[in-house]
Amino acid sequence: MTTEHKLAQVGERVATPDVWQCCRAATTAITGAVLPRRPDRRFLSTLRDNGLPRGSTTVELVALAQNARSVPTAAVVEGVFTPRRIESAMTAFVVRHPRATFLVDPGICVDVRRRAVAELPPILRLAVNPPSDVLDIRESLQRSGIDASDIDFALPTHLHWDHVAGLLDLPDLPLRLHRPEHRWAMTGPVAPVGGVRQAVRDRPLDCYELDGPPVLTFAASHDVFGDGAVVLVDLSGHTPGSIGILLRTVRGPVLLAGDAVWHNLQTTELRQKSGYPGALADDDRTGAWRTIHRLYAVRDAVRIVPSHDHRAACAWTEHSATGLPAQDSPVSAEPLHDREQQRRDRETHH
Repeated sequence: MTTEHKLAQVGERVATPDVWQCCRAATTAITGAVLPRRPDRRFLSTLRDNGLPRGSTTVELVALAQNARSVPTAAVVEGVFTPRRIESAMTAFVVRHPRATFLVDPGICVDVRRRAVAELPPILRLAVNPPSDVLDIRESLQRSGIDASDIDFALPTHLHWDHVAGLLDLPDLPLRLHRPEHRWAMTGPVAPVGGVRQAVRDRPLDCYELDGPPVLTFAASHDVFGDGAVVLVDLSGHTPGSIGILLRTVRGPVLLAGDAVWHNLQTTELRQKSGYPGALADDDRTGAWRTIHRLYAVRDAVRIVPSHDHRAACAWTEHSATGLPAQDSPVSAEPLHDREQQRRDRETHH
């Protein structure tokens, strides 16, 4: 079956990066491996820790079953070669709040290559084509012991195909979206790079704004239930309306970071995504870089779980199964500037 036939079946047009964008991505992938982008220490020094939301309600977080594939670390994290390879997956999550159960980033549908990946331009399909054993969202739910009928709504971190295509198999599930993200993805005759519009259309839709105060280092927020247990924060850059989902659990605060980072090595090493495909996937490369700084600054105050970091998802699942606290749960309550100064002192000492 030809690509044109596949696209005709899908019935959507998706933007294709131009020659300049492709050349820039290829060039930065090479140069960034040798000379990764330097951290913006001045910007880091301006970040203020506004603290965590108050409240006593907690939620349960489940990282759904998914198969991973091994990828070169340097293809994900700019300028990082150790370990040589890391495991990447397209993980979805379920959050159980006393008032609702919702699905985060339901990215994979049945026959995802024909129904979603075929929309993407070839230069992106080459990099993001999922492995042959990838689990669709209904199978992920089933393997995790969750009935799809128990899900009240979906809450994507952003509207790229690998975070919403699973909605094609959940046609009646209501959707909650950040209004700027909905506007960016659904306006105009051509979907932005990575978009899958048919997953969003023809379903109950509730758009929200980030109408709340700053949280941690993030500029704006939205309290979903009004009790501080599920707070959405601004992680714009990867897409204009990307959000993180800050959860209060019995094991401490957790931030589902979507694609603000692809792997936690980016937050520990303060590195951006590799130029290919990162420069094509990030809508605003500079905005995405600043968001990584914000995540880096709070890495000791909250557990960060990126959607594609298979190790982070597995670590959460394993500790949930044993009932033990996580080995690397955040414990530091020091101000951001103190923690950053200590880190710089250690670097100078070594």
